[in-house]
Parts: sequence; structure tokens; C-alpha cells
Amino acid sequence: MDTSKQTQSMKIHTTQSTKIHPAHSFLCLLCLSTTLAQQTQPVPSANPTPPQTKPTTLAQSITVTTTLEPLTLAESNRSVTLIFPRDQPLTANSVVDLLRQDTSLNLQSRAPNGVQADLSLRGTTFEQSLILLNGLRINDPETGHLNLDIPIPLDAVTRIDILHGSGSTFYGSDAIGGAVNLLTQPPAPGLTVVASIGAGNYNSIEQHLRAAYTTGPLAEQLTASRDTSDGFTPDRNYSSNALASETWLTTKPGTTDILFATSDRPYGANLFYGPYPSWERTKGWFASIQQQLGPQTAASFGYRRHSDLFVLFVDHPAIYENNHITTSYEGALRRAQTLAPNTTFSYGLEADGDTIHSNSLGQHGRNQGAAYANLNLTALRRFSLSLGARDEILTGNSSGNDNVFSPNVAAAYTLTRTLRLRASAGHGFRLPTYVDLYYSDPTTIGNPNLQPESSWSYEAGAEWTPTNSRLTVNAAAFRLQQKNAIDYAKTILATPALTNARPWQAINIQNLNITGAEATVRLRLTNNQQLQFSYTAAHAASPPPNILSEYAYNYAAQNALFLWTAQLPGKSGHQLTAHTQINIVQKTQHTAYPLWDVALSRNTGHLRPYLRALNLSNTGYQEIPQVPLQGRTIMAGAEFNWSSARH
Repeated sequence: MDTSKQTQSMKIHTTQSTKIHPAHSFLCLLCLSTTLAQQTQPVPSANPTPPQTKPTTLAQSITVTTTLEPLTLAESNRSVTLIFPRDQPLTANSVVDLLRQDTSLNLQSRAPNGVQADLSLRGTTFEQSLILLNGLRINDPETGHLNLDIPIPLDAVTRIDILHGSGSTFYGSDAIGGAVNLLTQPPAPGLTVVASIGAGNYNSIEQHLRAAYTTGPLAEQLTASRDTSDGFTPDRNYSSNALASETWLTTKPGTTDILFATSDRPYGANLFYGPYPSWERTKGWFASIQQQLGPQTAASFGYRRHSDLFVLFVDHPAIYENNHITTSYEGALRRAQTLAPNTTFSYGLEADGDTIHSNSLGQHGRNQGAAYANLNLTALRRFSLSLGARDEILTGNSSGNDNVFSPNVAAAYTLTRTLRLRASAGHGFRLPTYVDLYYSDPTTIGNPNLQPESSWSYEAGAEWTPTNSRLTVNAAAFRLQQKNAIDYAKTILATPALTNARPWQAINIQNLNITGAEATVRLRLTNNQQLQFSYTAAHAASPPPNILSEYAYNYAAQNALFLWTAQLPGKSGHQLTAHTQINIVQKTQHTAYPLWDVALSRNTGHLRPYLRALNLSNTGYQEIPQVPLQGRTIMAGAEFNWSSARH
């Protein structure tokens, strides 16, 4: 996942909000309002919740390991989706595959198994979504094309939270379209070993390992994955490798969580950045420590180092080569106080920064510091309300802006026993990436004078759950209004040849507004079978006259999903997990295409065979223009699953 390549469609748009709002009084108002509440009561320890099934819209309060969120998403009155990977064993091989179960996400892959993919939410660009690991940022400052170069294996992830709409009040820069938070949790008591190996066409091989041990106050988990393929066409081979070790130690102050992770992904990049037989290799290192300081306070620190090596011609690397190394850190001190049975006040301080050393982009660095506060009022008869604000101070920002204020308000009203209405509004912002600012080649030119992006996100929705019904319905309408959105564009000239000869230039564009709607229907057919229908549509205003856009208007105008999962009895009483999923995606100015995946696996016993058929319809398609993806892929293998808790 590189970006400072050279050719056409590999630039970025990332920005940040620009205006300074003299609304610091809002923070004071939040603090003052706490005097209306009663004495502080302990809040529950931030530990994982029990598993749920399938992607779900949050319906109850959920806490997470040693992380204290700025606001518990379940109580945010926002559109939130949860995915529990371990409730869907052996049905997917990467985080990217699981994310396709949320139609408000637009996944644009160049290769399978999370080797290189872009993610955007609700029609935004791929750099306007924030990726978190246990609440810590892992977005890459070089380019958003690397945001999903995730350092940990899928086997380490126990839950994925997806926030739709602006999340800058809670998480800071980049969360204009939303945020995706990957979460881990301590293993169960005893020793657990889960290992699998599978193979398929294109000489594809997948290998996974999870070994965990918990005794008394100490828990340790080691996860590893290796996925390789010769590729379905020349120079599209890949090797995706990840390794992680996580340790939890519970002492009197609280749980200490220490995570070390690394990834290494070399891959053939034929056509990725133009008609060239390219090659790329990305490496990531991530370390974090999170410490509970009693039940209400947590401190955390994370460090990420990422390298990106790209050569234009795989057989002649000396012709053109880019080498980038980025580092980033984040520290946070957070506190959540239960002031009354229906009142929670959360607040904290955060600091983060990043640097880049690149043979083509130069050496640069910048830092940010922030304070946030959020007041959450629940069960006020039928009404609930959340008020939040964040003030971010910037240094090393090329635009000269040194402060961003991001408020958020969300409310819900229980109209009847079965119908709940909600609405929210929030500010989002994002800084340009280093490629946006400093990249230059004959086809693409960055712009060091780019202004940070800013936005306002609005949402109104309803949740309907008929009494004693197996049916749940969630729907929402949304609108995003952007200022200084970053795109790569060129002026349309008299002839196509003259237009094509001009380079793409990074620019700020105004009044890029997106309107859309999303809906999900879940039907529990029996205790062991569940259906899901989801649909999201988005529409952006037309580009400025005589301007050709490269990224901002290449979004999923419509995305539909049909999902069926079941636990079926097999021979000798063994249980089988069956899963089928059909995605139908229609990008702007393109014809809709279907993708049909099927999975079948045994979910009991020590030896668990599995079979997956990806793109069973053998659809020829491109999620990124000019980059074809592979057709029907059949993977088969077996998992060894053993736990001492069973004996």
C-alpha cells in the first residue's frame, strides 16, 4: 500500500478542519452541568463483553479491555455496527473480508487478504475514515492507501466497532466519514491452541495460529498468520504475514495490557499505479501499553513505525524507486465518571504526532494535542442526550491553522415500546497526508498549500423492534457538508488528448456535499438461522464545472447485501456453520456487479474442516479503475482447535 509512487490513481485526499471556534465555553458548560448530578459512583471495569452473533447495530452498553472510550458507542445515539469475528469462524480470512458486511463501508481492494485495500464510509474518500486498534490510531500519515495495512492478524481481533458519521469529537483527525475500531480481549482461563492451514487455486496457501494461556492475574496470547499466492495473473503474487503478542496482567491498580505486533507484505503491483509491472513491500511495527488506574481512569500509549518500498519496474528497480518510513505515536489519559444512575461524564487529554523520512517526499513532522469532554444523559424518561466537544491544538501544520474545535450532539427519543428515534450532528476534520502535500512526478503533483478539510455531519434515524419479534429494523438518513475537501483534479481542455497530458493536481474543493440513506433488516428465522438485508445509497453534488476529479466522485452510489448464517446439525451430531453472502455494488458512472461468497465449516471437535468459495459467480470486476481482481477462488483446509477448559 504505497502512495508516493508516480502514476495516476494513487494520490490522497486528507485534511483537517480549519476554523477556530471560540466555543471553549462549551467545555465549561459541560463541566458546570456535572454539578447537577449526584456524587460519583464507580463505573464498570473496562473489560470485554460476551460474544454476540453477526454484524449488529449496538443495542446495549459495551466495554472494552483496558480502553476507556471517550464515549461508549452503545450510548452515543449514533449509527454503530458491531462485527464479532469469532462468532463467524473460518468464514473469512482477513479483516477486509469481514468489513464487507457493512454496506455503508466502501472497500476498494487491489489484492486479496488485506494486502492492499482502501476503505471509506458513506460516500467519502478513502482518507476520510479513521482506523483504530484498541482505541489507538493506526492511520498512516504517508497516505490513506496504507490505512488498512493492519499490523495484527485477524485471529487477534475479537470485535470490530464501526461508527458511521463524524467521529472527530471522540477520536480527532481523519474521522470525517467515520471510524473503525479493532478490539482485542484477554483469552479464557486455561490453555487454548487454534491452528489452521488451507490451500486453493492460484497456488494460494493460508496458515493461522492462535495460542493463549491464562492463569490467575496473567494472560498471554500469541497470534500469527501467513497468506501467500502466485496470483491470478503475472506480477500479482503476494505474501501477507502478521505476528502479534499481547499480555494482560491484573494488579491492584487495574489491568495492564501490552501489545507487540509486526507485519510484512511484499506483493506484485502490476497495474496498481498505472500500466507498469511494479512491485511493493510494506512493513509495519506496532507497540502499545494500556493501564487501568482504577475502574474510572485509564492511560495508554501507542507507537507505530511503517516502511513502504516501491519500484516501478520489478525487473529493473534502479529505474524508479521510492522508499518511505513513517513513525507515529499517541498518548492518552482518559476518565469516565458515573455521576448518577443516568449520567456519565467522560473527559481526557490526548497527544499524537508523526514524522516521515522519504527519498521523494523529504523529511517532515507534526504534532497535535487535544482535550475532550462528553456528557451523556440516559433514561430521562423517554429521552436521552449526549453532548461532546474536542479542542485540538496543531503544530507543524503547513496551512498555518493552529486550532480546531469539534462539537457533537446526539439525542434519542423512545416513541413507543418498539420504536426509537435518534438524531445527531457533529464536526469532523482531517489534515492532509504527506503525499498530498509533497508528492511530485510527471502525472501527479502535491500541494504544500493545502488547507485542512473540515465537515459537518448530520443524521436522523429510527430503530424498530416489534414486541416478541424475531425482526429488527434500523434505518437512517445522513448528510455530510465539507469545506476544503482534498481531491486530485485537472482542468478539462478542448480535446481529451490535451486533458490526459496534464498532471493531476492536489486541490481544495468547496461545497462537496453528500446525501444518503442506510437501512438494515435482521430476521431470526430460528434459534440457529439468521438473515440480514442491508442497503446504503449515497449521492454527491456534481464536480465543479470544467474540472475532472480523480477520487472524490469515485464512490459506491449503491451497496446492497444479503447475508444468511446458520448452525446446522451434521453427521454424528456435529455442528456445521453455513454462511452465504451476496454483495451488489454500483460505483458512480459504472454498472452494478455482484459478488457471491459461500463458506461451510465444522464448529465442534478438535479437527474442523472448512470450505470457502469466493466470488462464486466468477464476476469480472474492478473496485479501483484499471485494476482487475481475481475470479472464482476455492479454498479448503482444516483447523485444529484444543482448549484445556474442556477437560
